[in-house]
Amino acid sequence: MDAIRTPLIVTLAGRRYGVERNWAQEPAKLAKAMVSQVAVDSAGRVHTFRRGDPPVLVFEPDGSFAYAYGEGRIADAHGIYIDRDDRVFLADRDAHEIIACTPAGQELLRLGNRHAPKWELPFNHPTDIAVAADGEIYVSDGYGNARVHRFTPDGEYLGGWGEVGTGQGQFMTPHAVWVDGQNRVLVADRENDRVQLFTRDGTFIEEWYGLCRPMDIFVDAVGVIYVTDQVPSLTAFASDGRRLGRCRPSLNGAHGIFGDANGNLFLAEINPNYVTRMRLLQ
Repeated sequence: MDAIRTPLIVTLAGRRYGVERNWAQEPAKLAKAMVSQVAVDSAGRVHTFRRGDPPVLVFEPDGSFAYAYGEGRIADAHGIYIDRDDRVFLADRDAHEIIACTPAGQELLRLGNRHAPKWELPFNHPTDIAVAADGEIYVSDGYGNARVHRFTPDGEYLGGWGEVGTGQGQFMTPHAVWVDGQNRVLVADRENDRVQLFTRDGTFIEEWYGLCRPMDIFVDAVGVIYVTDQVPSLTAFASDGRRLGRCRPSLNGAHGIFGDANGNLFLAEINPNYVTRMRLLQ
């Protein structure tokens, strides 16, 4: 049997996955670009956010190319998030801006001031976006600032928290953010090798260690929390912080992770740059 074509199998949190590297079938005519992060819409289409034009490539659930959008609008692709209303949020890191659009790319709103970095009041190289069940928007502001910002569903600023440091509520690089079903804000504090958990108003709850430069967070429908890091590994946590498992589905670390309604996980791989699907087997 050809070992190259034999699917790799990993186990994580009591589940088995087939690892399908280079899953997304990019059109040959497009220039290659780093895939920074991924997100999945309600139709199961996978939106990949790349550092190149067009910045967003969309793939059908079978991996075939569907369409692209955002050409000429993104300076530096970093984080992508799709909420339950199918609003697509794009973190344009070095333009200091968040852009929200429809799954077809029609612009809905912008947060921040393009090409106008600010200290503390948004943004100074933002990294990622998360949306709570009631529509509130959270942004990790992570390379210049070291904060998490909070907005109403229509973009009104509500405040934020954080500063540079290693203590509770401090960050070195808040690289990813997620709001879970318990209304906790989870932040991947990358250079501090931890995930910090907060209430929605920024009150510190706890911190989880045992990670090496965590890069992204995804929480599935049953509350399992997945964190990618640069070991490289993918770790699954229970909601109380218990480690449920750990595996190595990526070659050199996944910069982004998201899942679909069928339990499959998608990884934005770096070096080499492609999308890996972890297909749920059981």
